[in-house]
Amino acid sequence: MRLHSFLCIINSMKIKVKHSDYDTVMALPRPEHKKPCRPSRLIARMGNLVTRGELKDVGFSYEKIDMEKAGNGPWLILMNHSSFIDLVIAYEILKNKPFNVVCTSDGLVGKEFLMRKLGCIPTRKFVTDITLISDMDHALNNNKTSVLLYPEASYSFDGTATRLPRRMGVLFKRLKVPVVMITTYGAFARDPLYNNLQKRNVKVTADMRCLFSVDELTSMRTAEIDERLDEAFSFDYFKWQSDNKVKVTEPFRADSLNRILFKCPHCLKEGQTEGRGITFTCRACGIRYEMDEYGKLHAVNGKTVFSHIPDWYAWERQQVRDEITNGTYCLDTECDIGMIVDYKALYMVGSGRLRHSADGFVLEGCDGKLHYEQSPSSCYSLYSDYYWYELGDIVCLGTNDCLYYCFPKKNDIVAKTRIAQEELYKLKKNTSTR
Repeated sequence: MRLHSFLCIINSMKIKVKHSDYDTVMALPRPEHKKPCRPSRLIARMGNLVTRGELKDVGFSYEKIDMEKAGNGPWLILMNHSSFIDLVIAYEILKNKPFNVVCTSDGLVGKEFLMRKLGCIPTRKFVTDITLISDMDHALNNNKTSVLLYPEASYSFDGTATRLPRRMGVLFKRLKVPVVMITTYGAFARDPLYNNLQKRNVKVTADMRCLFSVDELTSMRTAEIDERLDEAFSFDYFKWQSDNKVKVTEPFRADSLNRILFKCPHCLKEGQTEGRGITFTCRACGIRYEMDEYGKLHAVNGKTVFSHIPDWYAWERQQVRDEITNGTYCLDTECDIGMIVDYKALYMVGSGRLRHSADGFVLEGCDGKLHYEQSPSSCYSLYSDYYWYELGDIVCLGTNDCLYYCFPKKNDIVAKTRIAQEELYKLKKNTSTR
C-alpha cells in the first residue's frame, strides 16, 4: 500500500456512501465472520507516525501507575471515550505492544482490509454480539496480543461517564488476564463531540494503571469488580476543567451546545436553545447565558439556574424520566435512512419516520417496505452520535443482520432519545424483577 493512500485513509473522517433502494440492499450477501488477526506492526507504526503531529500539538504526556502488577501481558485494556483523539493516544502509549481494538463495525466500511490489519475487532454498538467475547479470547490467547476496549461504547455527551454494561466482572474473570485502564485528561476539553470537530488549544495527558491483577480477579466477587470499575469511570471533565483552571479561549466554545442542553430550565421549552460563539440562548424566552473560559455558564439577563453543564444535563434526564412515568414522552420525526449490511458502504435507501415511546422504537419508510421495531428492553443504551462522519446527527437501530442509521430532520433530539432509551430500560428492568 502506498504511503500517500495510507495517510488519506487514516486522516479521513468520511465513510463511503452509496445511494440504493431498500430491496437491493436487503438482498446483498452478509459478510462472513472473521477471527481477529494479529495486528501488523508496520501499519500500526505508520499510523503512529502519521498521528504524532496531533499529539505534539497538545503537548501530550502520560504516566504509568502500578503497572508492575500487570506483568508483560497480554492485557485487557479499558479506556474512557471522550474525544476522537482517544485512539491516537492509545497507539502512542501502546506503540511497543501489539494490541487488537474493539471498534464499531461502521469504522470498517470502505476500508475493511486496512482496519483488520490494524487489529480491529468489529462489533455493533448496543446490539447483542455473541461472537465478541470469543474474538477477544482469540486475540488474547491465540494472537497473544492485548485487547483495547471502550466499555462505554459511545462518546461522552456532557463530559461525564456514560452508562456501563453491568456484570463486566464476569467478562474479566473469564478472560483471565490483567485489566489495565487508560484515562485521558484534557481530551474532552480539546474536542467535545457537540462542538462540530472544532479543536481547542488544550494540553492533553493520560495515565495508564493496572486496575486488576489476575490474582485480584480470582479473589474478588463480581460485584466488587464492578464497583471498582464504576469508580474508575466516575469523572466529570467540566469540573476537571474548572478545578484545574484549564482555559478554553476559542470564540466558538459554545457552538452547538444546544445538542446537549436541548431544554430551557426557565421556560421549559425544548428545541429552542442555540449555542453560538460563547453565547447560549433560548429563542423562546430570551434568556441568555455566556460560557466562560473554564466551561461555566452565567446568565447575563436573568438568574443563573445551572452554571455546571452536567447539572443541566442531569436535570434534563430527570425531566425525560418524568415524561416517561407520566406517559407523555414521545418522539416522532421524519428522517433520512442509511443502512449498513456489509463493510462496503453506507447505503442511503430513502426517507421515513422514526417514533419512540414507552413501547420502544418504530422505524418505517422506503415507501412502506421498511418496518422495524425495537423494544425498550433490547439494550441499556442507544447508539446516537453528533456530526457522524461529518454527515449529520444520527440515531442507530438494528440487529446483527442490518443496522439502520436515522438522520432526524427534527433538531436536537439525539441526546434526549439516548436518555429516554436508558431510562426506559432501567424502568422496564426494575418492573420485570419485581
